[in-house]
Amino acid sequence: MSLFILNNELLFPPVHLSEPDGLLAIGGDLSPERLLLAYRHGIFPWYEGQHILWWCPDPRFVLFPEELRESKSMKQLHKRDVFDFRVDTAFREVITNCKTIARQGQESTWITDEVRDAYTRMHELGYAHSAEAWQDGELVGGLYGIRLGSVFFGESMFSKVSNASKYAFIQYVQRLQGEGVRLIDCQVYTAHLESLGARMIPREDFIALLGQLIP
Repeated sequence: MSLFILNNELLFPPVHLSEPDGLLAIGGDLSPERLLLAYRHGIFPWYEGQHILWWCPDPRFVLFPEELRESKSMKQLHKRDVFDFRVDTAFREVITNCKTIARQGQESTWITDEVRDAYTRMHELGYAHSAEAWQDGELVGGLYGIRLGSVFFGESMFSKVSNASKYAFIQYVQRLQGEGVRLIDCQVYTAHLESLGARMIPREDFIALLGQLIP
């Protein structure tokens, strides 16, 4: 298959034309209009060098909120009030930490300055949100992503203290479930999220769910 090169026209090729690894297209921009179009169709951006790459992998790694698994140790952590959970109080700080924190096995991050600024703009427009774990007045963990309809598309998470990002994730999933969110997109497999209940589903099923859950 050929890799699609995007121009200024606001469109994406059909997702079934993705490469086997999920790569669909290159180029375009990170305008709110293009990002919203992408997410509605199950497509998300990653940077590689100076290039924006657009992905829609098959299968897709997702979490259904009712399948969330919370370990006994995490439940005890919650009862002890080790962290203070907050939402949308420090979005730019969360994405900046996701951008700069060192990760095992990764030499660099896909979160460029352009990505940080684009998602901060999406936050200002009410689409991007942050879930945060605070401790003694300091932001020690969290995550951010995009919410459309009854779907939350997780983008990245960070932790400065053991279990901080996991705590923020669990608390946010429970909050989102209470608000009617029925699907959380985790994009690609991680053992960390699998331990919390995430699983693979066929891309075809994922796209069908987006059509049902996003007005």
